[in-house]
Amino acid sequence: MEVLVLITTESSKTNALRLAKFLIKNKLAACVSIKEIFSIYEWDYNIKEAKEFEVIIKSKPEFQDNLIDFIQKFSTYDLPQIIYKNYHSEANYYDWLNNAI
Repeated sequence: MEVLVLITTESSKTNALRLAKFLIKNKLAACVSIKEIFSIYEWDYNIKEAKEFEVIIKSKPEFQDNLIDFIQKFSTYDLPQIIYKNYHSEANYYDWLNNAI
């Protein structure tokens, strides 16, 4: 019983909410969590600091490629963060996720 957890970021709460609602409405995700974070990273040889919104998407493993393609097109970033992994799930949560999407 595996579930896909994919993590991306968005530059604003509005964009993160729009992404989350689209994924839920279009049955690409069962649940999306959003939290405000502060990131420090290197971009164009400069150290950057930014408030971002981490978007954690819980979905089915077979939706991985569709989610990656969508985020690459949807993201406000030139190079979106896309990190994912399949996790073992407790049976009741697994059943709920599969029935939700």
